[in-house]
Amino acid sequence: MITLTDFLFISAGLFCTGIFIVLSKRNAIQILIGIELIINAAILNLVAFGKYDKLNNAGQSFALFAIVLAAAAVSVALAIILNVYRQYKTIDPNKVERLKG
Repeated sequence: MITLTDFLFISAGLFCTGIFIVLSKRNAIQILIGIELIINAAILNLVAFGKYDKLNNAGQSFALFAIVLAAAAVSVALAIILNVYRQYKTIDPNKVERLKG
């Protein structure tokens, strides 16, 4: 049987992987993937703890809200990355010197 501890270990692994990717990668798309892993770890925690909330289902409600926010954040971030690429011809955040045209 899968216990709450198993979910928490998987979530901690996802979170640590996401932090590693955000801190070690130089590509904006890879940094965005790391941020999504961090958000997915939080969503997994919400669903795991929501399993034990028999009355309100608050965990699943918050998880659904977090998924919608994550999708919106990805669409905005990809639009910003595409505009930065058009301007500077790179998606390396360290090579972008100034954001004003």
